[in-house]
Amino acid sequence: MPEDIRLLAADLDGTLLSPHGQLSPRTIAALRAAESAGWRLVFATGRRQSYAMQVLGKAGLRADAVLITSNGAVVRTLDGELIERNLLPVEQARQICRQLTEFRNVMVFTFDRVGSGALVVEQFSTLHRSIARWVEANADEIVAVTPMEQAFEDGDAPVQGMICGTLDRMAQAVAMLEADTHTARQLRAGISIHRTEYAARDLCIVDLLPVACSKGRALARLAAFYGIEPAQVLAIGDNMNDADMLAWSGHPVVMANAAAELRTIAEAEGWQLTASNEEDGAAQAIEAALAGRLKSLLRIVPVVN
Repeated sequence: MPEDIRLLAADLDGTLLSPHGQLSPRTIAALRAAESAGWRLVFATGRRQSYAMQVLGKAGLRADAVLITSNGAVVRTLDGELIERNLLPVEQARQICRQLTEFRNVMVFTFDRVGSGALVVEQFSTLHRSIARWVEANADEIVAVTPMEQAFEDGDAPVQGMICGTLDRMAQAVAMLEADTHTARQLRAGISIHRTEYAARDLCIVDLLPVACSKGRALARLAAFYGIEPAQVLAIGDNMNDADMLAWSGHPVVMANAAAELRTIAEAEGWQLTASNEEDGAAQAIEAALAGRLKSLLRIVPVVN
């Protein structure tokens, strides 16, 4: 088999999806070609299943392709069969609310359910200013609960917490989470922290997941279940929440539009570089791998600030 690849693991936003949030005809064709070649398809995303299926559901892919959602917390097939789920303990969710109380206006908790209440916020307005497309696409599933802790009163554990805002504002939030205080250390012991940054939009998303959850860890467990080695995995991504998935895979590919921090890591590690998502870079990488010329992709070039 070309490149000895048996599994493709690809991020969605900024990677497979165009800047307009869609799968291009070329990308769909490349994914179908990978399926025809016998590859297992795994989509690893920060999105929830229902939000991811808004784009993947139109691609005509096999129902047993796999979705790693909420950055590794939940794993299902495209047709909804549950493979793995990790929930954020209620006390950890409450601690997040207490530790990041000044960020409640940009805080979201995700629950593993479909329909109204899948996403809980305290207010819409600030979130809408930061991530309008996300708010509008998920409007039917968002409910406002004040105070937010009431969403956990019946012991209903969320999948994850999330805050978002400008790069500087989220750097302040991460600093609070990483502070050398008893409460911060206690919280960090029970969660995983992941950043996704879009410098051009001055936007950072900070995901707060159950401990030891990430795209890379979920992918490693899934590949082991299928009897697939890291050397047989092609992974494509564009942001820091893809970093451990890329590092674990035998064939890591980074998008030209990747976050500068990820580009720096990729340069140091000698990972491959493909074109941007505006140029169907992920499709180009898949096509190259299918043709046995993945190494013909550009090497990472130094980041220019």
